[in-house]
Amino acid sequence: MRFAILGSGAVGGYYGARLARAGHDVTFVARGAHLAAIRERGLRIHSPLGDFTIEAPAEDDTSRLGPVDVVIVAVKAYDNASALPMIGPMLGDGTTVLTVQNGVDSVSEIAAIAGEARTLGGTTYIATALEAPGVIVQTGTHRRIVFGEVFGDLSKVSDRVTRVRAAMREADIEADAVADGRIPIWEKFIFLATLAGFTGAARLPIGPVWADPFTRARFLEAAREIERIARAEGIAVASDVVDRIAPYVEGIPGSMRSSLLIDLSQGKRIEVEALQGAVVRRGARLGLPTPIIETLYAVLKLHAAGDAKAGQSQLFAR
Repeated sequence: MRFAILGSGAVGGYYGARLARAGHDVTFVARGAHLAAIRERGLRIHSPLGDFTIEAPAEDDTSRLGPVDVVIVAVKAYDNASALPMIGPMLGDGTTVLTVQNGVDSVSEIAAIAGEARTLGGTTYIATALEAPGVIVQTGTHRRIVFGEVFGDLSKVSDRVTRVRAAMREADIEADAVADGRIPIWEKFIFLATLAGFTGAARLPIGPVWADPFTRARFLEAAREIERIARAEGIAVASDVVDRIAPYVEGIPGSMRSSLLIDLSQGKRIEVEALQGAVVRRGARLGLPTPIIETLYAVLKLHAAGDAKAGQSQLFAR
């Protein structure tokens, strides 16, 4: 398969490297020092699963690529306005566009450019970081993508989802196909928007946030605010989607920080609009109160643009 990775940073770059290593034709879309490093030295992956370097094409202008089989979108959601138009030149009659971004709005934003019939949605579970231009470091061994159709017939796993899953599994990516891709997106979103909101607003990792009984109760209620929105939108999230949070949090290191908190501490732009902002806007439209998420949003939106002194946004460095 011919893949293009739109957002070749820690997440997209890692998955693209694994696909290229498995023999797929992969082009990385990047810019700046990261683009130069990939072109000059290849893309290096340091992982407990084994280190390797991939030499593959890298571009900052997608008009040079032409149509591909699959576009994987992995940019930070706050860069959608400038990044998603780059999908256009890569579209052909059989092109599929798969987003693995955080949040619940990207599938519709991508469909507005690529068309609903080309769009797949999913989410990913992985811990990677862009250590330096052209160098991605994976901590742990999770490399899971759960995805499926998000428009049209959501009653069964489609043939194209099955084909993309097969390509990913050949590349040692833990790919799971589902009939309704909206469900895993929302189930992750319920937890992630809450986690990012509380750790970001508190400027603390999950340990002390969860250890305080009052704060922990508010955390779970915030998750329920989002669950109610999901159900109002017709998303069949699991009945125990919030009940799963406590055992999960109690099983992870207390030092764990959300990516939003990490970006916030580094003065970078944060995905507050794609996370807490999306909840507030949908709640308002549906007439569902979201007082806890609204408060977190009010605190965090002041930092949406990051600290100008910390430098420019890393457009393709998710």
